[in-house]
Amino acid sequence: MYECETCCREFCSWHAANQHMKSKGHFKNYCQACGRRFQSENNLRMHLNSSIHRGKNVPCPFCKAHYTSASGLAHHLERGSCPGAPMLNRETILRIIHGRDPQGVITNKQIEWHKEGNSQYSATKHAFNGTSWECYLCHRQFHSAAALDLHLNSPAHKQNVYHCPNVKGKCGKQFTTLAGLFNHLESESCSFIRFEGLQKKVDGIFQSCKAITF
Repeated sequence: MYECETCCREFCSWHAANQHMKSKGHFKNYCQACGRRFQSENNLRMHLNSSIHRGKNVPCPFCKAHYTSASGLAHHLERGSCPGAPMLNRETILRIIHGRDPQGVITNKQIEWHKEGNSQYSATKHAFNGTSWECYLCHRQFHSAAALDLHLNSPAHKQNVYHCPNVKGKCGKQFTTLAGLFNHLESESCSFIRFEGLQKKVDGIFQSCKAITF
Protein backbone atom coordinates (compact mmCIF):
# COMPACT_ATOMS: atom_id res chain seq x y z
CA MET A 1 0.00 0.00 0.00
CA TYR A 2 1.11 3.56 -0.72
CA GLU A 3 0.29 6.30 1.77
CA CYS A 4 -0.49 9.94 1.16
CA GLU A 5 2.33 12.12 2.52
CA THR A 6 -0.02 14.31 4.57
CA CYS A 7 -3.34 12.55 5.14
CA CYS A 8 -4.28 9.02 6.24
CA ARG A 9 -5.47 7.70 2.86
CA GLU A 10 -3.79 4.65 1.31
CA PHE A 11 -3.62 3.55 -2.32
CA CYS A 12 -2.84 0.34 -4.18
CA SER A 13 -0.25 1.99 -6.42
CA TRP A 14 2.24 4.84 -6.30
CA HIS A 15 0.57 6.34 -9.39
CA ALA A 16 -2.79 6.52 -7.61
CA ALA A 17 -1.20 8.00 -4.49
CA ASN A 18 0.67 10.54 -6.60
CA GLN A 19 -2.49 11.54 -8.47
CA HIS A 20 -4.29 12.04 -5.16
CA MET A 21 -1.50 14.18 -3.69
CA LYS A 22 -1.24 16.20 -6.87
CA SER A 23 -4.99 16.94 -7.02
CA LYS A 24 -5.25 17.74 -3.29
CA GLY A 25 -1.89 19.44 -2.84
CA HIS A 26 -1.01 16.80 -0.26
CA PHE A 27 2.70 16.49 -0.99
CA LYS A 28 4.71 16.91 2.20
CA ASN A 29 6.70 19.95 1.08
CA TYR A 30 4.36 21.55 -1.40
CA CYS A 31 3.50 25.12 -2.38
CA GLN A 32 -0.20 25.09 -3.18
CA ALA A 33 -0.12 28.50 -4.86
CA CYS A 34 2.68 27.59 -7.28
CA GLY A 35 1.97 23.86 -7.59
CA ARG A 36 5.63 23.09 -6.82
CA ARG A 37 7.19 20.36 -4.70
CA PHE A 38 10.38 20.85 -2.68
CA GLN A 39 12.95 18.37 -1.40
CA SER A 40 12.86 19.60 2.17
CA GLU A 41 10.87 21.73 4.57
CA ASN A 42 13.69 24.27 4.61
CA ASN A 43 13.62 24.60 0.81
CA LEU A 44 9.87 25.15 0.93
CA ARG A 45 10.28 27.78 3.66
CA MET A 46 12.93 29.60 1.61
CA HIS A 47 10.56 29.59 -1.38
CA LEU A 48 7.66 30.92 0.68
CA ASN A 49 9.91 33.67 2.07
CA SER A 50 11.22 34.66 -1.37
CA SER A 51 10.09 37.65 -3.43
CA ILE A 52 7.69 35.36 -5.31
CA HIS A 53 5.43 35.29 -2.25
CA ARG A 54 6.72 38.11 -0.08
CA GLY A 55 7.31 40.76 -2.71
CA LYS A 56 9.79 43.52 -1.88
CA ASN A 57 8.35 45.30 1.12
CA VAL A 58 11.49 46.16 3.10
CA PRO A 59 12.69 49.63 2.01
CA CYS A 60 16.19 50.93 2.54
CA PRO A 61 15.82 53.96 4.83
CA PHE A 62 18.57 55.78 2.95
CA CYS A 63 18.10 55.17 -0.79
CA LYS A 64 14.53 53.77 -0.88
CA ALA A 65 15.50 50.62 -2.78
CA HIS A 66 13.26 47.74 -1.75
CA TYR A 67 14.22 44.28 -0.55
CA THR A 68 12.38 41.07 0.22
CA SER A 69 13.89 40.63 3.66
CA ALA A 70 15.87 42.18 6.50
CA SER A 71 18.88 40.10 5.51
CA GLY A 72 18.76 41.52 1.98
CA LEU A 73 18.68 45.07 3.32
CA ALA A 74 21.53 44.36 5.76
CA HIS A 75 23.66 42.87 2.97
CA HIS A 76 23.01 45.96 0.82
CA LEU A 77 24.22 48.26 3.62
CA GLU A 78 27.10 46.14 4.94
CA ARG A 79 28.78 45.83 1.57
CA GLY A 80 28.86 49.65 1.30
CA SER A 81 26.74 49.78 -1.85
CA CYS A 82 23.99 52.13 -0.70
CA PRO A 83 24.20 55.41 -2.68
CA GLY A 84 22.25 57.17 0.05
CA ALA A 85 24.65 56.14 2.81
CA PRO A 86 28.09 55.55 1.25
CA MET A 87 29.82 55.68 4.66
CA LEU A 88 27.93 52.64 5.92
CA ASN A 89 29.61 49.26 5.68
CA ARG A 90 30.07 46.18 7.84
CA GLU A 91 32.40 47.91 10.30
CA THR A 92 30.54 51.21 10.68
CA ILE A 93 27.24 49.37 11.16
CA LEU A 94 28.87 47.15 13.78
CA ARG A 95 30.11 50.21 15.70
CA ILE A 96 26.63 51.79 15.66
CA ILE A 97 24.85 48.63 16.76
CA HIS A 98 27.50 47.82 19.35
CA GLY A 99 26.85 51.23 20.93
CA ARG A 100 23.13 50.49 21.10
CA ASP A 101 23.56 46.99 22.48
CA PRO A 102 25.11 47.46 25.96
CA GLN A 103 23.54 44.21 27.20
CA GLY A 104 25.04 42.18 24.35
CA VAL A 105 21.69 41.03 23.00
CA ILE A 106 23.08 40.37 19.51
CA THR A 107 26.70 41.60 19.63
CA ASN A 108 29.66 39.95 21.27
CA LYS A 109 31.41 41.79 24.07
CA GLN A 110 33.65 44.58 22.83
CA ILE A 111 36.73 43.02 24.39
CA GLU A 112 36.33 40.27 21.80
CA TRP A 113 36.21 42.71 18.89
CA HIS A 114 39.24 44.36 17.32
CA LYS A 115 38.83 47.03 14.71
CA GLU A 116 39.06 45.65 11.21
CA GLY A 117 40.12 47.76 8.29
CA ASN A 118 38.21 48.05 5.05
CA SER A 119 41.20 47.47 2.80
CA GLN A 120 40.65 45.73 -0.51
CA TYR A 121 42.71 42.61 -1.17
CA SER A 122 43.91 41.27 -4.51
CA ALA A 123 45.35 37.86 -5.21
CA THR A 124 48.91 37.76 -6.53
CA LYS A 125 50.37 35.22 -8.95
CA HIS A 126 51.63 33.25 -5.92
CA ALA A 127 48.04 32.27 -5.13
CA PHE A 128 47.90 30.15 -8.30
CA ASN A 129 48.83 26.58 -7.38
CA GLY A 130 49.07 25.28 -10.92
CA THR A 131 45.44 24.34 -11.38
CA SER A 132 43.43 26.94 -9.45
CA TRP A 133 43.58 30.06 -7.28
CA GLU A 134 43.94 29.09 -3.61
CA CYS A 135 43.10 31.05 -0.45
CA TYR A 136 46.12 30.81 1.86
CA LEU A 137 43.88 31.05 4.95
CA CYS A 138 41.29 28.34 4.34
CA HIS A 139 42.77 26.69 1.21
CA ARG A 140 39.53 26.93 -0.75
CA GLN A 141 40.22 26.89 -4.46
CA PHE A 142 38.71 29.16 -7.11
CA HIS A 143 38.60 29.11 -10.91
CA SER A 144 39.86 32.69 -11.30
CA ALA A 145 41.80 35.40 -9.52
CA ALA A 146 38.66 37.56 -9.56
CA ALA A 147 36.69 34.86 -7.72
CA LEU A 148 39.46 34.58 -5.12
CA ASP A 149 39.45 38.39 -4.72
CA LEU A 150 35.72 38.30 -3.99
CA HIS A 151 36.34 35.65 -1.35
CA LEU A 152 39.24 37.57 0.24
CA ASN A 153 37.16 40.75 0.44
CA SER A 154 34.08 38.99 1.82
CA PRO A 155 33.45 38.45 5.56
CA ALA A 156 34.56 34.81 5.20
CA HIS A 157 37.63 35.30 7.43
CA LYS A 158 36.30 38.12 9.61
CA GLN A 159 35.61 37.75 13.32
CA ASN A 160 32.28 36.49 14.58
CA VAL A 161 30.84 39.69 16.04
CA TYR A 162 27.12 38.85 16.24
CA HIS A 163 25.30 36.01 17.94
CA CYS A 164 21.77 34.66 17.94
CA PRO A 165 19.69 36.31 20.70
CA ASN A 166 17.97 33.00 21.50
CA VAL A 167 19.52 32.55 24.94
CA LYS A 168 16.68 30.45 26.35
CA GLY A 169 16.85 28.10 23.40
CA LYS A 170 20.65 27.92 23.79
CA CYS A 171 21.19 28.44 20.06
CA GLY A 172 24.71 29.84 20.41
CA LYS A 173 25.31 30.41 16.70
CA GLN A 174 27.62 33.29 15.82
CA PHE A 175 27.97 35.37 12.68
CA THR A 176 30.44 37.67 10.96
CA THR A 177 27.72 39.92 9.54
CA LEU A 178 24.36 41.32 10.55
CA ALA A 179 22.98 39.92 7.29
CA GLY A 180 24.11 36.46 8.39
CA LEU A 181 22.35 36.83 11.74
CA PHE A 182 19.16 38.07 10.06
CA ASN A 183 19.26 35.20 7.57
CA HIS A 184 19.52 32.73 10.46
CA LEU A 185 16.54 34.30 12.24
CA GLU A 186 14.50 34.43 9.02
CA SER A 187 15.02 30.71 8.52
CA GLU A 188 13.20 30.17 11.84
CA SER A 189 15.60 27.26 12.45
CA CYS A 190 15.85 28.03 16.17
CA SER A 191 12.21 29.16 16.47
CA PHE A 192 13.17 32.45 18.12
CA ILE A 193 11.20 34.88 15.95
CA ARG A 194 8.84 34.59 13.00
CA PHE A 195 9.98 35.83 9.59
CA GLU A 196 7.31 38.54 9.66
CA GLY A 197 8.34 39.66 13.14
CA LEU A 198 11.91 40.35 12.09
CA GLN A 199 10.81 42.40 9.09
CA LYS A 200 8.80 44.64 11.43
CA LYS A 201 11.86 45.21 13.63
CA VAL A 202 14.44 45.95 10.97
CA ASP A 203 13.55 49.63 10.46
CA GLY A 204 14.04 50.32 14.17
CA ILE A 205 17.35 48.46 14.19
CA PHE A 206 18.81 50.71 11.50
CA GLN A 207 17.17 54.03 12.34
CA SER A 208 16.27 54.12 16.03
CA CYS A 209 18.60 55.44 18.75
CA LYS A 210 17.10 53.11 21.34
CA ALA A 211 18.83 50.05 22.77
CA ILE A 212 18.55 46.86 20.73
CA THR A 213 15.80 44.56 21.98
CA PHE A 214 14.22 41.32 20.74
